[in-house]
Amino acid sequence: MRRRPFLLAGLVVLHGTASAADPPRLAVFPLELYDTSGQPPRPEQAARLERLTAELSDALAASGRYTVLAANSPAGAAIRNCNGCELPEAARLGAELTMSGMVHKVSNLILNMTLTLREAPSGAVRGSWTADFRGNTDESWQRALRWLLRHRVLAPPG
Repeated sequence: MRRRPFLLAGLVVLHGTASAADPPRLAVFPLELYDTSGQPPRPEQAARLERLTAELSDALAASGRYTVLAANSPAGAAIRNCNGCELPEAARLGAELTMSGMVHKVSNLILNMTLTLREAPSGAVRGSWTADFRGNTDESWQRALRWLLRHRVLAPPG
């Protein structure tokens, strides 16, 4: 019977430690398309961006490194060009970090995906990762995202 108070005290200490080590809150913004190919817009590309944004958010949350918050893109601005216009949304959500991304479509053959992690509210870049890929298909876009997550964004340290 004497051990129960110590066990309870130990659980309280462990709970306090877990709370202090909560992962940082990360505002994930919808991925954007930067199309310089000169080709007309294709509706399947918008659908790909939505699916990849969801996959990105799910993977970041599943990693346990972040508490993921869905964020809305700033109205009328592309994050890649706005010099921190996403930071007020991150602040509104109480996020400590932001994740944004872009697919640059040069042509149907040549594409590039970039993911950027920033501190909020300073906007300081914590990481920026890029993957070139070939082919404007669901599979190629998804493979690029998964490669970035596995080998760059969520790669084990060292």
